[in-house]
Amino acid sequence: MDTDNENAVNYEIVDGIGVITVNNPPVNALSHAVRGGLQRAVAAAQTDASKALLIVCAGRTFIAGADISEFGKPMQEPFLPQLINEIEASGKLVVAAIHGTALGGGFEVALGCHYRIALETARVGLPEIKLGLFPGAGGTQRVPRLAGVPAAIELMASGSPVSAVRAAELGLVDRVVADDLRACALAYIAELLDAGAELRRASELPVEPVNDEVFEQAAAQFDKRARGQVAPHKMLEAVRAAVELPFVEGLAKERTLFTELLTGSQAKAMRHLFFAEREAARIKGLAPDLQQRTIERVGIIGGGTMGGGIAMSFANAGFDVTLLEINDEALQRGLGIVDRNYAGSVKRGKLSEEEASACRDRIRGTTDYGDLADADLVIEAVFEDPELKKNIFRQLDAVCKQGAILATNTSYQDVNAIAAATNRPADCLGMHFFSPAHIMKLLEVVRGDRTADDVLATVMALGKKIRKVPVMSGVCYGFIGNRMLGPYFREAQLCLIEGATPESVDAAIYDWGMAMGPISVSDLAGLDVGYKARQALPAEQRGDANAYRVPDALVEAGRLGQKSGQGFYRYDPDTRQKTADPEVQAIIEREAAVAGIERRAISAAEIVDRTMFAMINEGLRILDEGIAQRPGDIDVVYVYGYGYPAWRGGPMHYAEEVGLDRVLERILEFGQTLAVDNWSPAPLLEKLVAEGRTIKEWSES
Repeated sequence: MDTDNENAVNYEIVDGIGVITVNNPPVNALSHAVRGGLQRAVAAAQTDASKALLIVCAGRTFIAGADISEFGKPMQEPFLPQLINEIEASGKLVVAAIHGTALGGGFEVALGCHYRIALETARVGLPEIKLGLFPGAGGTQRVPRLAGVPAAIELMASGSPVSAVRAAELGLVDRVVADDLRACALAYIAELLDAGAELRRASELPVEPVNDEVFEQAAAQFDKRARGQVAPHKMLEAVRAAVELPFVEGLAKERTLFTELLTGSQAKAMRHLFFAEREAARIKGLAPDLQQRTIERVGIIGGGTMGGGIAMSFANAGFDVTLLEINDEALQRGLGIVDRNYAGSVKRGKLSEEEASACRDRIRGTTDYGDLADADLVIEAVFEDPELKKNIFRQLDAVCKQGAILATNTSYQDVNAIAAATNRPADCLGMHFFSPAHIMKLLEVVRGDRTADDVLATVMALGKKIRKVPVMSGVCYGFIGNRMLGPYFREAQLCLIEGATPESVDAAIYDWGMAMGPISVSDLAGLDVGYKARQALPAEQRGDANAYRVPDALVEAGRLGQKSGQGFYRYDPDTRQKTADPEVQAIIEREAAVAGIERRAISAAEIVDRTMFAMINEGLRILDEGIAQRPGDIDVVYVYGYGYPAWRGGPMHYAEEVGLDRVLERILEFGQTLAVDNWSPAPLLEKLVAEGRTIKEWSES
């Protein structure tokens, strides 16, 4: 994007109306050139022959927000708050005409105009909270004056755009039209001029009074749904300033709070993720114009929770899906899971009855592999038995048409070995979805040694079409996410047997920011899953025996986790509420004694360092081996797939934030005081610390 484009803003007088047109493709971002052009046009209009001003945008959208190429760089004047104040102060009436999306600073520009007209297909919003910020150019002061405090808080806290119709209901848009926006806007201005409409400045409107309960309830909600994040609470402070202070003072308060966030670690982490997510979709070495394969019909093998969720993901995106099971009983059970999931989506307001019915109608069941003959993509989603998966791929090789893509949803297994069961390994790869698949956003796309470039490009693009965040991984046991999870769970279990309790391990990790503690995650997944996987491995491949001594003892005592009502915790059969169980503590202490471990007090800080630094160390090995393309890919995997707090930026970003020298120091310390075999520093970590380089610098070299 050319941020110094002199033609980014054009000004002309049309039938007595000064028309300011922003033309900064692709999304009319608020670059320095756009800000300067708007400022000059508004200033020039104050003394020319125009009677009023119209701000409109060329192309597919209104101003869609800030120019991301300027993120993290010093801003140049005019600053956005200054520009918007000048628009609002215009002595001539100013109307914004909105189409496409008006987001963030783009919507704040519109709010600085005296009136707003929008196409009914337009959407407006203030998504800054997703970057660890809040609207910093008057949004927290103008929206409460136009829409009221509760609506302002919800709009800014969710970060999600609303329709033009909804915006009009809130008082944020004054007129909604069906088509021909420019003509309708010019007519609207003429109508306002004929009526002698006042220059309605949002800054001069009163804020409808609210009691403290509104702010207290919002703060309590943020503590639950945005746990650990500071931006929502700072936003509340800014909105409270709109209620309690004159506009100019409120604006100054907003700017102070915004600047605190902008320079803070959370906004830095979330900006990192913003770019990392977009970068993850790009595969190094693939031509950008590579011809992709056409995907219209999708087959899913396995109608369990995972297979049903995958089927829903494709059906929800408009694809025809054939769900295959081994027999009719299993098929009906699988389709029943799909039906219940759709009913849940309707109940939660995610889909209307009509939308859910239309999506469900795209899924048909079968027990005949022949019904997959015309599928463009088939995804195997059966349980983790490598021989079963290979057998399925042999059958698919026999029935699927040439050019069909064959994918395995395996979480751990060797994608190359599965692909080798076919005569078309170039058409094969891994598509690792996360449960529940119709909700979780991450998709690990596993590139086999012989996966064709066009197959990889097709599936990465397909991930976006089904509203997932695709990240490519190379082939190794567990790929990116589950491979790093191994050391994380190892240290959680070792902390447990060495002196912690299930509650103290979970509390340390939860309070640090993870969505759920590792002990609770184990109970949720089922302790028998790991038990069976270990039993299938030779003893030398199972890792530190003390790391699975307690969970194995629990399984052998019939405690399988939530599914059996008891695992590390005891679960209420009706509410699934967990409680500590003295029997588990007795088992832990018994196993520690058998292993000759003298239990000790373990602090929350040690639990966090051991689990997080073990994960980071493995992540650096993954990078060094080329399993992940870049450090940001690992961060995206963990934030979208494993409940890692976005405001910490992901494991690799967190390592940089803590300092690689600190990470290495602690790993060496753990190696001396704990188990050397578990704490061998990744060669890349030692190399980077020795050279004084960052992970990012290394990855870009």
